[in-house]
Amino acid sequence: MNASADLLLSRTGVDSLPAPDCAAGIGHGFDQAGFAVIADVLAEEACARIARLVPSSDGPGSRHLLEQPWCADIARAIRRHPRVAALIPAAHAAVQCIRFEKSASTNWLVALHQDLGIPVAARVEHPELAGWSEKDGVLHVQPPVALLQQLIAVRLHLDDCGVDDGPLRVVPGSHRLGRLDPGAALRCRAEHGEVACVATRGSVMAMRPLLLHASSRATGGSRRRVLHFVFGPRVLPHGLRWRFSA
Repeated sequence: MNASADLLLSRTGVDSLPAPDCAAGIGHGFDQAGFAVIADVLAEEACARIARLVPSSDGPGSRHLLEQPWCADIARAIRRHPRVAALIPAAHAAVQCIRFEKSASTNWLVALHQDLGIPVAARVEHPELAGWSEKDGVLHVQPPVALLQQLIAVRLHLDDCGVDDGPLRVVPGSHRLGRLDPGAALRCRAEHGEVACVATRGSVMAMRPLLLHASSRATGGSRRRVLHFVFGPRVLPHGLRWRFSA
């Protein structure tokens, strides 16, 4: 992507309201609810350009996109939007980008969970580091909750995502409960309910990774592509280093 990242930003809708089903995300404040949907962050033309750059795949997603210069440009463009910049600390860096896609040919569901792992450059032995794993050739670890609480995920919607497109469903406020085991997560959803985060093309959904979330299979025939960015502190505890940052 040769143009300045600023040119990707939508020139309209800076003060637009969140999608109706996610009004609680803004109404109660991002820190309290743990999520917010911000409309019109990127213009439709920019979404179309980005979609042409995203590599196709037979699977539901890919995890190495941030290492591509065009993807790092998008991360910088998104965080410059006034409504998004208000949620991401200035010292944070983009540390991950995952492509997710649902369509008639690539359809899947995700059970209720929290995002607990981060991509790192090398293994470090420390009692507060657990759950070491490898995903698509990238080393991941579950760091202390104190670090997870600092992370911000920003999901850029390259297509409209309605109720039939398998939108993310979240449990508002659940990120404030720390790391939850499966039983506690189910009880939390039963007590507090969940919200379906529908979004239009060019919208962004910001969320805390500790927020309980799930998604169903798409029931319609449309295509739902999302770039899932994660922003976090540049310096990690216990000698850890990010796999990549921008």
